[in-house]
Amino acid sequence: MRILVIGSGIVGASIARIASMYRDLDVYLVEREADVGWGASKANTGIIHPGHEEDPRLYPFRAKLCVEGNRLWKSWARDLDIPIKFPGELMLVFEGFESEARRYIDLARINGIPGVRLLYHDEVERMEPLISDEAVAAVWAPTAGIISPIDAVIALVENAVSNGIKLLTETEVKRVIVSDGRVRGVETNIGFIGADIVVNAGGIHADEIARTVGLSYRLKPRKGEYILFDSFVEAKPKHIIHPVPTSITKGVYIVETVEGNLMIGPTAVDLLEDAKDDTSTSTEGLSKLLSEASRLLKELPPRDRIVKFFAGVRPEPPNGDWIIEAYTDPWGFVDVAGIRSPGLTAAPAIALHVFNLIRERYDLKLKVKDSWNPHRRGIARIKDKPKQLIKRLVEEDSRYGSIVCWCNMVSEAEILEAIGRMKSIGLKTITLDGVKFRSKAMYGFCQGSFCRARIAYIVSKIEGIPLWDVRVNSTESKLGVGDVKSLVKGGSYD
Repeated sequence: MRILVIGSGIVGASIARIASMYRDLDVYLVEREADVGWGASKANTGIIHPGHEEDPRLYPFRAKLCVEGNRLWKSWARDLDIPIKFPGELMLVFEGFESEARRYIDLARINGIPGVRLLYHDEVERMEPLISDEAVAAVWAPTAGIISPIDAVIALVENAVSNGIKLLTETEVKRVIVSDGRVRGVETNIGFIGADIVVNAGGIHADEIARTVGLSYRLKPRKGEYILFDSFVEAKPKHIIHPVPTSITKGVYIVETVEGNLMIGPTAVDLLEDAKDDTSTSTEGLSKLLSEASRLLKELPPRDRIVKFFAGVRPEPPNGDWIIEAYTDPWGFVDVAGIRSPGLTAAPAIALHVFNLIRERYDLKLKVKDSWNPHRRGIARIKDKPKQLIKRLVEEDSRYGSIVCWCNMVSEAEILEAIGRMKSIGLKTITLDGVKFRSKAMYGFCQGSFCRARIAYIVSKIEGIPLWDVRVNSTESKLGVGDVKSLVKGGSYD
């Protein structure tokens, strides 16, 4: 039986990993972008939410699967060598919001989340000296964590591919083909791909895919902007900081990422339906983030330590709760849509739930492969490693001694391994962003100003293409337009 998963974000990648466990399944993971995780999963705060903000009476899927996902990420991150930490979370309470804050303590009790309690200002300040003097209290949730979303997606896909699934990038699904009440496959930009079961994890575009089988819901695009500061700034809280949520958003968060950067965000701006791919940023968004963050902390780093200002678009489902269903009309269509926050947290639990649905609804007798390997190792990094370990790595491969990115201390060996891993999962185009996300080169304060050209040169030699033909972040985004000497002489770009 062939299962085709649309979308390689955190949810689609998690589903593909679970699918790779079972015998007699031919699994395809189909992605329209040049690489995995380039939708909402890439532009994400990376928080592993405890689950005390989810009301099971209003959003049963969100409440149940968030709590399960928080627990599952501990073992998944360990097995897949994904950077993760659990510093805990302080939901700051300002005057007038005390009763609302106590609601989250009640929800924690209902959802079975341990350790959630109300702390008053003096105790909060002892834990986190940077908090605003205006905060009268905080809801402390010790099980809150931070993960790198893009590292998580990459790890999930690498593990799934190593266990037999097939990744097809640069493959956009146009519609699901149905005949005689059953799914037959999908029509894509590269032609028809047959499948018995199609899992729609298409992110912000999932509603468009669902409409091709007769479903009529619409997802609202909601843009969130983020600020990323240099990892060397001093004003960084030790815990996750955010205000009491509103009816629209969980609010602006202040976190230290797993890479050590200070991140502030997101905003929450609803877009028109035809603006689903609008990831532009605005001066209004920047001002709002800095203003909101200044309410939460006593001080912020200076603006000249901002290294990146970016945005992502996340799907908002019609009634707030996720759409997760395995249909019998048409037989074989599984919808996993509208996965708004806390979708990242819940992704492992969503994947397990989806396969329980598939097993029950379609009466499948699934057996785990004897050969299934749950483990994957990350790229060996020299940054912050002991000198003796670096010496041993250099002795094994001298390219560990050749530093390409000085901001993040990334060696040539790490760049080459990143490219090798991109090829091993079947990417058609090696992009500079793909190398960046895997190696962490071009991630530092200069954002690639000094190392991008050298990395592009390495890619060009491996791929056998001119330097200017190296792609940045899509198949259309060339690094340059041609050879300078040829251009000066009036020659062609090629």
